[in-house]
Amino acid sequence: MMDRASNRNMQLPAFSPIDGEPPPPDIVRYLRTVNRYKWGILMVVIAVGMLAAMYASSLRPIYRSTATLMVEGGKPKVVSSQDLYESYMGSSRDYFLTQFEIIKSREYAERLVRTMRLTKHPEYDPRQRPKPWYAEWVPAQFLPAEKPVVVPDEEALVESVTSQVMAGISLEPVRMTQLVKLSFSSHDPVLAERVPNTLAMIYIVSDLEQRGETTRRSMAFLRDQAVELKQKLNESEQALQNFRERERIVVAKGVAVSGVIRQLEELETALDDARKKRLEAEARYNQVKVAQQGATAARMESLSVVQNNPVVARFKEAEAEAARRVSEASKRYGPEHPRMVSAQSDLKAVRDNLRRQIEIVIETVLKDYEVAKANEASLERALARAKVDSQEYNRKEFTLARLEREVASNRQLYDLFTQRAKETNTGDVPSAIARVIDAAQLPKAPYGPNKRNIVGTAMLVALAISIAIALLLAQLDVTVKTSHEVESKLDVKAVGVLPRMEVKPGSPIERLFMDDNQSPFAEGIRSIRSDLMLSGIDSPQKVVLLTSSLPEEGKTTVACNLAFAFSQIKKTLLVEADMRRPKIARTIGGDPRRAGLSELVAGSAPLDECVYPAEDSNLWVLQSGRVPFNPLELISSHRFAEVMQSLKQAFDVIIIDSPPMQVVSDALLLSQFASSILYVVKADSTPYPLARHGLTRMKRLNEPALVGLGVVLNQLDVDKASKYYGEYRGYGGRYYRHYGYASDAAGQAEGAPATGAKITG
Repeated sequence: MMDRASNRNMQLPAFSPIDGEPPPPDIVRYLRTVNRYKWGILMVVIAVGMLAAMYASSLRPIYRSTATLMVEGGKPKVVSSQDLYESYMGSSRDYFLTQFEIIKSREYAERLVRTMRLTKHPEYDPRQRPKPWYAEWVPAQFLPAEKPVVVPDEEALVESVTSQVMAGISLEPVRMTQLVKLSFSSHDPVLAERVPNTLAMIYIVSDLEQRGETTRRSMAFLRDQAVELKQKLNESEQALQNFRERERIVVAKGVAVSGVIRQLEELETALDDARKKRLEAEARYNQVKVAQQGATAARMESLSVVQNNPVVARFKEAEAEAARRVSEASKRYGPEHPRMVSAQSDLKAVRDNLRRQIEIVIETVLKDYEVAKANEASLERALARAKVDSQEYNRKEFTLARLEREVASNRQLYDLFTQRAKETNTGDVPSAIARVIDAAQLPKAPYGPNKRNIVGTAMLVALAISIAIALLLAQLDVTVKTSHEVESKLDVKAVGVLPRMEVKPGSPIERLFMDDNQSPFAEGIRSIRSDLMLSGIDSPQKVVLLTSSLPEEGKTTVACNLAFAFSQIKKTLLVEADMRRPKIARTIGGDPRRAGLSELVAGSAPLDECVYPAEDSNLWVLQSGRVPFNPLELISSHRFAEVMQSLKQAFDVIIIDSPPMQVVSDALLLSQFASSILYVVKADSTPYPLARHGLTRMKRLNEPALVGLGVVLNQLDVDKASKYYGEYRGYGGRYYRHYGYASDAAGQAEGAPATGAKITG
């Protein structure tokens, strides 16, 4: 053991992880995934397309017919009074939208159902309902029993049919016109033609009936009001005439015979004028007072009385002109230039004059307010004296004015209603609110459904979903498929790649290297042998341990064929350390009852009885022997170490076939005696997290004394890898087929059934 450790420390590690090539772009990986699952995707798309075609062919054709209406821009009037219709009128856009909603209203749809008796039409009558679409494809014995049809009452049936009819009606206004296209879709072409025409007539006739009823109600109302107003007018005229005769008033409209009345009227007029002038002067006075509180020139200039003064306006114009000259001079001259100084001086003089003129205007406003207030007070005193003498006349005048106003109001109302009654009696001839431009015609071909679109859409959706599922499966696939993935995901060098082979029935796959020495599998074994020989080249003995993560990954097959390969150049011993499931004796022609490793370690049999040569080769074999009660204790014993030491002295190369690591821990103990470890991974089968876990345990236990640790990718389908993964393109297919190799996929494509055994452990 010490010699082995010393020898290892003198050598560089033979197996070190090699960085693989950079992974392909995402789009390339996606295309390869789609190519891998292309036949499944194609079958799903075809199946969905067939189902969609069956469904589309069972759909009933839909017919559609359209009538074109012109809606008038305004509701025709039966009388000339705008007041009777202004509540119904809105903007042009709102009016047309309102009419469109009226056409689609439930009231008109229900009237259509009752007029055309659609409740008895086969399209809507539940008693005449057709069979389901799938009845044509499903045999009668597999169809569910027909349930008795429950017919609702008439009102409920009308309600149901009305909803269905409303769902089939559509309106499409023609842009920038008063035209609207009224369409209806139905499985019955005759019904598709009749419904738009009938609905248009119902809309036109209903509007005429409604406006005729409105006109009749208006005429009755106007007649009654005219009679009542005529009576009120007569009574008010008689009352006015009696008052004039009783008070001896000979002049109407507020003019009396008394001079006092005339004087009072003149004083009232003068007082009104004085009050208006005082209010105007007071408004200007208040503005000035508020502006004076701010004490700023800007506020004084902002007063309307100042701005409206023509003198101030001229001064402002002069100020603007002077400011313009100053601005122009500042652009051309400096601040000390005579023209600049002259312009600034002119601007200052103009502003001083403007300020003095504003002060004059303000003083004028204050004086005008005092004068107006005094004039108003004088007129109020004179009017008060005149009122004392004219109270009696005022009462008569008020009574007269009230009676005259009542007569005038009654006469105006009577004339208005009389005129409206005459207009209503001889009103305009009612005209239709709309008219049919193009009547709906019997459709000659179905409007829908578009069966091609249904099938095409279904197939596109199926294609998208299938590709998504394929990409999802690719993301969920954690198996190792190529040598690139071995090095990138397992962080360990790929020592060799062994293709999947087909062998004849009865030919053991464990002897394939000997039976078919020119096969690609034999070339892969030679490549692994060369790599092991070059690793640790100064080591006199080589102990190679083979293990895997799980059973049936091909480690026993690799171990046997690798042992046959080494036996051609060196004295080689194949040790079957998998004592729980021994199989070497059955595959390479040994005697299962022969003493083996367990008897050799136990000391019950000598080495000569336990080791025997394999048939037709230079290989020596040490099979497992009798299965011990606890193989792990046997391997971990000192006796086993002594046996291994003696075997290393007797043979140049020792190949050890050990159990899978995830099942038992025998391989970890056996790795202490190995100079190189080969970890067999089954392509497209072994999950890489499981293999990475086993490799990590192996490296943690044996570093740094381990000479080499590598992975053998077993049972690789070269054609599949070339097509779907991008590796071995152009090499695998042509080169391997030259030696008679054909993968399962290739063999099946060529019509040759895969009758051979696969490489298993």
